[in-house]
Amino acid sequence: MTVDLDAYVAEHGGEWRRLEELAGRRRLDAAEVDELVALYQRATTQLSVLRSRSPDPALVGQLSQVVLRARARLTGRPRPSWAAVGRFFVVGFPGAVYRAWPWWCGVATAFSLLSLFLIWFVAGNPETAGAFIGEAAAADLVESGFAGYYTEFAAPTFAFHLWTHNAWLAAQCLAAGVLVVPVLYLLWQNALNIGVVGGVMVAYGRADVFFGLITPHGLLELTGVFVAAGVGLRVGWAWIAPPTELTRGQAVARAGREGVLVAVGLVGLFAVSAVIEAFVTPAPVPVPLRVAVGAAVWLAFLAYAVLLGRRAGAAPSGAPDADDVLELHSGR
Repeated sequence: MTVDLDAYVAEHGGEWRRLEELAGRRRLDAAEVDELVALYQRATTQLSVLRSRSPDPALVGQLSQVVLRARARLTGRPRPSWAAVGRFFVVGFPGAVYRAWPWWCGVATAFSLLSLFLIWFVAGNPETAGAFIGEAAAADLVESGFAGYYTEFAAPTFAFHLWTHNAWLAAQCLAAGVLVVPVLYLLWQNALNIGVVGGVMVAYGRADVFFGLITPHGLLELTGVFVAAGVGLRVGWAWIAPPTELTRGQAVARAGREGVLVAVGLVGLFAVSAVIEAFVTPAPVPVPLRVAVGAAVWLAFLAYAVLLGRRAGAAPSGAPDADDVLELHSGR
């Protein structure tokens, strides 16, 4: 069955022209938005009819363009919004970090105690290092391996490698948080690495080298790992023990939205820590100066997370911002 094109165009052509006009406008009021939605829905049905029954590809193509333009107008054109970026860094990210502070502070405490215990144990029992990394590797680590690690590659290349490595580690903690055990395993692996390396360096009288090199970047870098692990474990706990007012799926979804905010924000944090590790940690300047730079950046992040996060912490996560809603409807 074919469609009488002249009659069909005469009947609906006015609607298509109006749809095209509304789709091309820069601003729409509430009534025009409703009209655009209604015309778009009718036009998609009419386009389906033409595709199945009309032999005129030119008409089908013309109406397809109108429908696509209207769909783009309704769903919004992807444009960079500096206001949205600002809200993320002032409200979204610090708020998510602050709301999860009991989790990542708990992770930081447990990780630090475990790492210090392993350093103390390996330093007091140097033979155990051989069981982990071998005696030859331990000797090389003390002589030049540990310090040489920070100067082995060109600083920009080294920074990019560190950035991607740490961001991937954080992503694993966040993604595997609902399973809990993988996050604990990743934390154990990192604590064991620090404990063994630190214990070997302390046992051979190179504690100053170890702490002088790891502290400048480690303060910020490990804090990022703690935040990722804490938020990931929070997602897991939302599955294990959801709040009474939420279903298990709702609780996980809410915690997961927080995790997405944290994941994006940590990309920037790890970029900063990578720059410090690549350029500041191996710099030929006094150790106290290097440590001071790393500590200053670390304290700045904590102040940022606490001060801005406390202000944003009471806001419900996942709620749409009023400005974003107005922007969608007005086409700004």
